[in-house]
Amino acid sequence: MENSGGIQASLSGRYATALFGLARDEKAIDAVSASLATLKSALADSEEFRRLTTSPLVSRDQATKAVAATATSLGLDALTTKFLGVLAQNRRLGQLGAVIRAFGQLAAAHRGEVTADVTSAHPLTATQVKALKAKLKTQLARDVAVDLTVDPAILGGLIVKIGSRQIDGSIRSKLNTLAIAMKG
Repeated sequence: MENSGGIQASLSGRYATALFGLARDEKAIDAVSASLATLKSALADSEEFRRLTTSPLVSRDQATKAVAATATSLGLDALTTKFLGVLAQNRRLGQLGAVIRAFGQLAAAHRGEVTADVTSAHPLTATQVKALKAKLKTQLARDVAVDLTVDPAILGGLIVKIGSRQIDGSIRSKLNTLAIAMKG
């Protein structure tokens, strides 16, 4: 089964595809998407949760118990909770971020949307995200889902990636261009 962008080619893509198939069959795509968004925030905000997902010192049983407790405290849906347990048992929690991204792409494609990976120096407000989606929808003539990442190293502005296209409006990029022009 081949799908958009060869998502299945990677390990995280295979996990995301399996989760998406189950979510589709159980009519739980929106619930799983919401739970994965919560997990993405937890990965970004909690050093302890990041360590849990990446440390080789955490045993399978410890990881399984910890993700079950985390899932309960975050209020995740049952399918995502079971999925986290599978990742923990298979020692694949380190793939969680990539699985979340791949699932988002699959869900967006299912809804007929294109996914834009957007990097900003600071978190975007809901109003800014709405305006960005509207602008991208006008340019692409399609609904757009955005996958937001914060990277203070870009200093300001945005970097938007859609498929193989990239629009780099970051201040870092503009400063690099200016530095090259001044050396010229």
